[in-house]
Amino acid sequence: MTQRLLGEIYRDYIACLNRQDWPTLERFVDDAVVHNNRQLGLRGYRAMLQRNFAEIPDLAFNIDLVICDPPRLASRLCFDCTPRGDFLGVAVNGRRVSFAENVFYEFAESRIVRVWSVIDKAAIEAQLAG
Repeated sequence: MTQRLLGEIYRDYIACLNRQDWPTLERFVDDAVVHNNRQLGLRGYRAMLQRNFAEIPDLAFNIDLVICDPPRLASRLCFDCTPRGDFLGVAVNGRRVSFAENVFYEFAESRIVRVWSVIDKAAIEAQLAG
């Protein structure tokens, strides 16, 4: 897989998430996907994403940076949203927050098989404190 093709697949995946096009998710995510060393499988991964959208109604994945080194891809995603209630153990309660997620993906046969994700929780806490 080339860098260009991997980048295109990833951008299509992000567009799928933003449309909440759950039936199409299997085109991008492997049945046995692992997220942060937890074996979720496609069903669990989809459920995690659906919970995210339920808890954050205005959720949108915005790509800030992408680096491809097939079969891996690194991305910095930016968010500006209003989570309901607690988010990452922080009482956001509908206030608008901006933060980034640094995420690494491993692909096999054009689908995501492994995801490592870190959200900048400190940025959220700093906004709510000040």
